[in-house]
Amino acid sequence: MYKLFQYLLLFDLIISLTSANAQQPNPEGTVKEGEKAVFEAYLFAHMTHRDYGRLYYSVSIDGLHWEKLNNGKRVFDGYKGHPDITKGHDGRYYLVGNNDDGDLQINIWVSDDLITWKEYSHYTPDLNKTPDYKPLQRLGAPKVYYDKQTKQYILSWHTPHLNGTKEDPERYWQSQRTLYVLSKDLKTFSDIPRKLFEWDMGTIDVFIRNIDEVYYAVIKDERYPTLEWTTGKTIRICSSENLTGPYSYPQEPISPNFREAPMLIPSQDGKHLYMYYEQYPGVSYGLSVARNVNGPWYQVSGYTHFADWDKYLMPDSVRHGCMIPISRKEYDKLVTYFTK
Repeated sequence: MYKLFQYLLLFDLIISLTSANAQQPNPEGTVKEGEKAVFEAYLFAHMTHRDYGRLYYSVSIDGLHWEKLNNGKRVFDGYKGHPDITKGHDGRYYLVGNNDDGDLQINIWVSDDLITWKEYSHYTPDLNKTPDYKPLQRLGAPKVYYDKQTKQYILSWHTPHLNGTKEDPERYWQSQRTLYVLSKDLKTFSDIPRKLFEWDMGTIDVFIRNIDEVYYAVIKDERYPTLEWTTGKTIRICSSENLTGPYSYPQEPISPNFREAPMLIPSQDGKHLYMYYEQYPGVSYGLSVARNVNGPWYQVSGYTHFADWDKYLMPDSVRHGCMIPISRKEYDKLVTYFTK
């Protein structure tokens, strides 16, 4: 018995020493000290768990470790929505939102410096004009993206066509479809909202990026997960040769189930991609890394509360929004302004 006790003590000592000295490798994409970064800094425009639908900022140098600005207070009281920002045709930044899903008016603000936002325009789609679709009068999470290749903006959002019921509340979410209009200047818009995808699947939180002359739509598969639909509530990607499609059927998920609000940024060295997504409701953020959009993707360790294992760090209680690369000059200006 005494020898067994000694063996157990020795085993505990080995485990404790191994854990204390363990150092997990960092994810690909960061630059070494003294090397020049291709992407110098990043902005995360987001809401918070306690103040849902309002605008907050966090920033990062490496795209992995994020810090809140403005002492964790709102950065622009006039904003309501799910923050989404694009750099536009004139070099200025454009921000979109709406008051709630029952308000069809999409509000657009503009800024030269990401600090001062001014009202720019408003757009209210006539949902009843959408071909082959009989939507409810609902509109959620508008997104905006300026496509340099076609020199136009795509403004998108999700709209359902079925109400939920007591027996089947998920019917409402599974009926969400992504609609869009086009614009040259975010002042005038194409007359008819159209469905972005030809295939029939509930989608929300969709955004588009042009990477190496291919258009990628990052989606949340909004079906509820079952053994018959194992991809439900995951982040998936589809592609097209054209901004408005047709888009391929989505690839296999790159996230676990019950993830939403994806965000995609290039890594510091410009050779990898970081995909963030929220484990809802406001539990934590996950991060996957790949060398290109088509994968393969792997998940990075985080939110373990063990320093050696946490390879990315998000501020507490942040909820979804968007991430964009910014210059070091813009980063310094934001930090200086919001730490007054």
